[in-house]
Amino acid sequence: MILLEVFLNGLILGGMYALIALGLNLQYGVARMLNLSYGEFFMAGAFGAYFAITVYKINPMLSMFLSVPGAFALNWVVYRYLLVPLMRRASNQDILDADVVLVTFGLLFVFQGLALVNWGGEYRAYTHLAVPVKFLGADLPLNRLMAFLAACVLACGLFFFMRSTRAGAAMRAIAIDPIAAGLVGVNVVQLSAVAFAIGGAMVVVSGALVSTFISFDASIGVVYTLKALIVVIMGGVGRMMGALGAGLLLGVFESVGGYLVDPGLTLAINYGLFVLVLLIRPTGLFSRG
Repeated sequence: MILLEVFLNGLILGGMYALIALGLNLQYGVARMLNLSYGEFFMAGAFGAYFAITVYKINPMLSMFLSVPGAFALNWVVYRYLLVPLMRRASNQDILDADVVLVTFGLLFVFQGLALVNWGGEYRAYTHLAVPVKFLGADLPLNRLMAFLAACVLACGLFFFMRSTRAGAAMRAIAIDPIAAGLVGVNVVQLSAVAFAIGGAMVVVSGALVSTFISFDASIGVVYTLKALIVVIMGGVGRMMGALGAGLLLGVFESVGGYLVDPGLTLAINYGLFVLVLLIRPTGLFSRG
């Protein structure tokens, strides 16, 4: 029974990882931009939820009515006015990738600095839906279950959107070959900007949900950017269901491995699994390549 509870908690933890990674998968897989400032929007979503419940005394999830549109607009602006000029001046993909990494790395420190100035560097936490739910005899926290279910719903929704809509088909074409997509009439810049903005909005959702059961500060974004990048690469770039599967796998390995071996080795288990996947299947567990 204890091992079952550890396994179920690992699934829920993996759902959190998948939830955080879905937006980056959209940005990196469709817009083809490795956004190192991605985690700062996670941090913003967490602070928005925190101030909603502690200052305004309202449900922290209501903060997303402001934070999600704000993140969408800001990410759209970043893509159109910071990243598109880099695309136009870069002579090849390698130069573009290096420029994007440098620019978004700089944005990371800009956003982080603004957060530190306005909100300070101390850790914050609050309690919301921290009640146990019985499932197969195991006690699972409701707030973590919410994050897990949100990951499943968003992954399935994105999969349906990418597979069953005209805009999704166009985005998949961009992900495969943006030049060929442009030749057949797809507005590559416009759709890539939308994909980039949706990815930024999604990570705000994950920040608000995950903030209900973690403590966080203004510098936490870097940690979750790395977590998201690991999940994206393990699942396959641009593969939404792959991100969900990789996140769940990572969470189960971390939880069960920590229980059977040593809880202090969870980080080593994470990166060990990541390295193993890179050695065996470098294009990702769920990629077609």
